[in-house]
Amino acid sequence: MQAKTNSLFISPDDFFSQIVEEAMSSRNMETFPLAQSYLVNLLKTYIHTENLFDLELENGKKTRETLAEMFLKAQNSSPTVKVEILKKLGDVSLYVSGFFGDSFQRKIIDIDYYIEMGGVAYGSLAQEIRVDTSKKVFTEYSKRFLDFVDLLDHISQKSNLTNDENILRLYEKYLKTGSPRAKEILEEKGIITLPSELKKSFEQ
Repeated sequence: MQAKTNSLFISPDDFFSQIVEEAMSSRNMETFPLAQSYLVNLLKTYIHTENLFDLELENGKKTRETLAEMFLKAQNSSPTVKVEILKKLGDVSLYVSGFFGDSFQRKIIDIDYYIEMGGVAYGSLAQEIRVDTSKKVFTEYSKRFLDFVDLLDHISQKSNLTNDENILRLYEKYLKTGSPRAKEILEEKGIITLPSELKKSFEQ
């Protein structure tokens, strides 16, 4: 683990390429090389989490906007700006859903909102892009958005469930999104069906 940490400072490309490859192997997930490289670059971008939601405006200032505001702004922008905003929207939705999905519990904005907006953003982006290779990448992310969310969740958590509260959160995530990753972990924990005591917790 120490070698991996050191490699982050020496070669971020190699570090993130390795963890993405390991996660894909563990998840038995396959995609084409450009789509895999795109995920590596996304992880590199958000090493600094302050990049999340920050959108450069024409006057050089930054602002924080909701996903819906970003999508609406994209629809009313020039083609070049529209592509930039849609890409940012898709990337932020994917990263937040994968790395911070548990933080949505008991909040007005839920993870399924991010998943829906992210898939729509990448789908719209694929329609705007003229380069076939890029169009293929964004189409892949649009159609398999939840798969990539699960992949990032695997990278983030590595099945790190330590208490009943985390198990409840994971089950709630599965109920809301149908996440195969969440279902797999729950099955590993022996939670095939919802026990009565957990059901009562959800109904409260």
